[in-house]
Amino acid sequence: MEVSMTLWVLTVMGLVALIGIDFLIGRKPHEVSIKEAGVWTVVWIVLAGLFGLGLFLFGGGQPAGEFFAGYITEKSLSVDNLFIFVLITTKFAVPALYQQRVLLIGVLIALVLRAVFIAAGAAIVTNFSWVFYLFGAFLVWTAWKLVQEARADDEGEEEFEENRLLKAAERRFGVADRYHGTKLWIRQNGKRIMTPMLVVMLAIGTTDVLFALDSIPAIFGLTQDPYIVFTANAFALMGLRQLYFLLGGLLKKLVHLSYGLSVILGFIGVKLVLHALHESGVPVPEISIPVSLGVICAVLVVTTVTSLMASRKQAAVAAGADSESAEKKESVDV
Repeated sequence: MEVSMTLWVLTVMGLVALIGIDFLIGRKPHEVSIKEAGVWTVVWIVLAGLFGLGLFLFGGGQPAGEFFAGYITEKSLSVDNLFIFVLITTKFAVPALYQQRVLLIGVLIALVLRAVFIAAGAAIVTNFSWVFYLFGAFLVWTAWKLVQEARADDEGEEEFEENRLLKAAERRFGVADRYHGTKLWIRQNGKRIMTPMLVVMLAIGTTDVLFALDSIPAIFGLTQDPYIVFTANAFALMGLRQLYFLLGGLLKKLVHLSYGLSVILGFIGVKLVLHALHESGVPVPEISIPVSLGVICAVLVVTTVTSLMASRKQAAVAAGADSESAEKKESVDV
């Protein structure tokens, strides 16, 4: 799909305008209600749908299909990152009043950093077609690793560990011992230091990129168009903050999400390898975008259904165990 510089500029300006409106509406620190989160989640999904429809009308079915496949993939992988956001906000004890502001700025940092990765990825893909072999192998390996991590997480609680960049920043500038409203910097004993608010924003932004290293090769496995890659990432990320508040405790019920994401990553990894072989002249079949979109949606639906069924079963078992324990206690007391 040919994209002019004018369209690039208009797209970026449109996204900046939407982000600005989102920021102005939520500029006053407050606890986000389920209703507010639900409304804004729907708004961002509708905007993504309208953008995809625009691509269909002006670019045809191919770019529209690539966008929706990329958007759904990035959205599902981003939902997995919400677990990390929960760990970060818990570790730093972010007051509910400031969580919306923290997530907004943190996601913006992540979007900017992802744009850099996308630009680099586009340049590599354009000049070195053999990189698809590496991307494909990396995604298959990541899928296997995700399964291993999911099994390990079943045995114990996951903890957030600060990355080296964040630790270096904390050592260099120092961090205040408490929150100071929405301030990012304060002066303490004549020295300018960071507040926990800024630390959390940096933690969310940089950690998202580290955990999203699989998503960039994944979406390049669905489309090599930098414009579609960027816009799919942008729409997936910008609705992430509202999804954080909307899902809430539901995240803990998606017990099979990691397994579903591993299937998706493995599938796209195989698709990339087949594409690389095809580009090398090997007569192998290629997986079309409609098939990719169908597989991705089917895996997410099955994963969600089985997760909720498993969570319900676990809750029933736990309730039965509590009831049995209470009965034993009563018999001992008698």
